[in-house]
Amino acid sequence: MAKFSLYNISLKNLSEGVHTFEYDLDRKFFDAIDGDEVRKGNVKVTVKVRKTSSTFEFNFDLKGIIQVPCTRCLDDMNLDVDTQSRLIVKFGKEYSEESDEIVIIPEEEGEINIAWFLYEFIALTIPIKHVHPTGECNRAVSSKLRKHRAVSTDDADDDDGEIPDDDFSDDESQDNDPRWDALKGLNLEES
Repeated sequence: MAKFSLYNISLKNLSEGVHTFEYDLDRKFFDAIDGDEVRKGNVKVTVKVRKTSSTFEFNFDLKGIIQVPCTRCLDDMNLDVDTQSRLIVKFGKEYSEESDEIVIIPEEEGEINIAWFLYEFIALTIPIKHVHPTGECNRAVSSKLRKHRAVSTDDADDDDGEIPDDDFSDDESQDNDPRWDALKGLNLEES
């Protein structure tokens, strides 16, 4: 974790009260963290650490832009990041994450590295489906998607290549499927 030493916060040396730390997360950060969701971006981070007698309350404010692959065409697209997160840090014998918000760090170490937490907070802002606005997807990929997509004769052609959610609905029951009618007359009791 030497490459992330910039993100170490020494808790032993903090006096009681609020302390502010600022970071700029750029392409170098995302390349070094080597996460699957985000490879590029420019995010400004403000971390306010409030020390009380027994805990450290971290409040993160993250704002900027990240680049993620479009779900539809796989080209990079910009996605805004504007999120606030919270983390409670306590001293203990060994490192453990008691919940999504509570972390125990060894008292003899006395510091926490927040690099991975920053990445996770950003990754959690990415919606499950993230696509370019209409008309901005890669035209070659969109046309191939339309060409190879299975459609019924009553479906309207979709201009932007997006597959509507209702294409996968299961409105027809298998009881009404005529392919099963031949099996309804079988008598399975005979041996």
